Amino acid sequence: MTRIKRGYIARKRRTRIRLFTSSFRGAHSRLTRTITQQKIKALVSAHRDRDRKKRDFRGLWINRINAVIGKNKKKMYNSYRNLLYNLYKRQLLLNRKIVAQIAILKGNCLFMIANEIIK
Repeated sequence: MTRIKRGYIARKRRTRIRLFTSSFRGAHSRLTRTITQQKIKALVSAHRDRDRKKRDFRGLWINRINAVIGKNKKKMYNSYRNLLYNLYKRQLLLNRKIVAQIAILKGNCLFMIANEIIK
């Protein structure tokens, strides 16, 4: 019997996976089985960390707002919770990201908004 050479499809699939893992170290970028395992692991981590990034930024915004409120001498709002509760009660559509940017860049503006909410 003559020798049958394998087609190019499997090689094409492996090289496509190798391109994805080309920056990995050691066997993680050289051995086919390890490459496929590392690709799966990398994609799982990327998916998990996209949600984690959203969580981390939300915590950062909350900390920034709380820090600016804590620095206030008049102690209009003693907590972040009361400020946001009153924002939603007055139906001001400002999310935490925008409130944090206002607090960092224009702290006086945040307290002007807070004064309007109290009245």
